[in-house]
Amino acid sequence: MNGSDDRLRPVLRVLRLVAYAALPAEVVLAVCLVAGVRIPGAVLAVTEVVTLTLLTVTGLVFLGLRRRGLSAREAVAELVPEAVLRLVGHELRLMTSLVRWVARRPHGVAGADGVFPHARDQAALMYGFAFVCLVETVGVSYLLAGWPVVHAIVFVLDVYTVLFVLGLHAASVTRPHVLTGDVLRLRQAAHVDVRVPLGLIASVRRESLFSHEKTEGELNLAVGSQTSLTIELTEPVDAPRLLGGPRPVRIVRVHADDPKALADALADALTRARTAPSPSPGPPPRA
Repeated sequence: MNGSDDRLRPVLRVLRLVAYAALPAEVVLAVCLVAGVRIPGAVLAVTEVVTLTLLTVTGLVFLGLRRRGLSAREAVAELVPEAVLRLVGHELRLMTSLVRWVARRPHGVAGADGVFPHARDQAALMYGFAFVCLVETVGVSYLLAGWPVVHAIVFVLDVYTVLFVLGLHAASVTRPHVLTGDVLRLRQAAHVDVRVPLGLIASVRRESLFSHEKTEGELNLAVGSQTSLTIELTEPVDAPRLLGGPRPVRIVRVHADDPKALADALADALTRARTAPSPSPGPPPRA
């Protein structure tokens, strides 16, 4: 927003403050109602009026932002904190990854020069974890059969946990590392997506590591606690954290099902990029 829209900023701050208070209150009231707790009518009425007012004002502000030339995505970004948007986006990517996994439609591979899967070595662990969660769901469901409300709530949470675990693996399967043109795209599940220009790569070496210390300036995209390639950069690239915080890195360690294929493809791409003829400077200027 430009200077002429400064008057909207206090409105946005108030909307966010009201939302932080009203939305959790709605969740608490919903849980209480499902659990059979009697809520005074006046409390319900006030809560609903506040919620409807909040939604109405939010809709009006959204339309105002759209009239000022912002796209729908930009307007939503002004209304909703970035951390919330990123968390919601992460959950949506996990669920859509399940659909892509079943449909065998990997993400972001159209026109790629090389596609390098990296989820194979974690498959057994993720399937085992999902099976344990499924057994826990069945057991808890049986134990809570006498408390219908609690049973329903816990059952929904348990089913979502199973889908979440499967979604993590599905995201890794459907989001491989990709080499396209002069950019190497490195990914991990649905929460890491880093584009590394080939011009910034100083060296690539095959290196199997099974322990990784958290060090500033390094990004470890381990699969099954293992990385198989180390990429060093001449300049840092930004690998944003889950909630959007900046994370400049100059060393990236990744894993691939076939690390030799990835290393060879990078070596060939770097050789082509560094030996490509310089563009013609054109005819000399006339005096």
